[in-house]
Amino acid sequence: MTGQVRTVDGRVAGRRGQATRQKLLDCLSEMLSSSPYRDVKVIDVARKAGTSPATFYQYFPDVEGAVLEIAEEVAKEGAGLTELVAGRSWVGKAGWQTAEELVEGFLDFWRRNDAILRVIDLGAAEGDKRFYKIRMKILNSVTNSLTDSVKELQAKGKVDKDVSAAAMAGSLVAMLAAVASHQKGFTTWGVKQAELRPNLALLVHLGITGKKPTK
Repeated sequence: MTGQVRTVDGRVAGRRGQATRQKLLDCLSEMLSSSPYRDVKVIDVARKAGTSPATFYQYFPDVEGAVLEIAEEVAKEGAGLTELVAGRSWVGKAGWQTAEELVEGFLDFWRRNDAILRVIDLGAAEGDKRFYKIRMKILNSVTNSLTDSVKELQAKGKVDKDVSAAAMAGSLVAMLAAVASHQKGFTTWGVKQAELRPNLALLVHLGITGKKPTK
């Protein structure tokens, strides 16, 4: 970790303290992958990290505080999703490639961070503004770029002026998030992962351009 890291009482943590803090976060992340969020206790995280609850409380007020730290880190990673759209072409074969790479990148990001994203969704659904803001930070990284893409196509006369760029972009990103969080569920419908992505890319391409893709 880089930069100053402080304990709960405001002291600057040294290198060893930072390493302990990061180990606690790593162990918590691992536990969230196999246990319901509400079942994770401080004593269990500390034991897994090879330290004590007292040490945990030096760095975090409670499990939720530590979870929010992990969520913020994921949000920083999620900001990079904008690169899948920003400055990319939606015309011709390049447009189909953009749609494919957006779907690939979005679903891969969700799969890598599945455990913490489930917790973020839960907190946001329960009305916790802290989790809601983090969720929107992640989604906005793609929504804002897609909104700009639609507006650029409208300016060139390639998309109908009556289309609301923000509504279209927001709807597509909400769809991507819903599909991403339900990836495993598609197999119960007889849908293979190899079939899911190109069909999702088709929907994204149609939404943005209003046209069938040129492959």
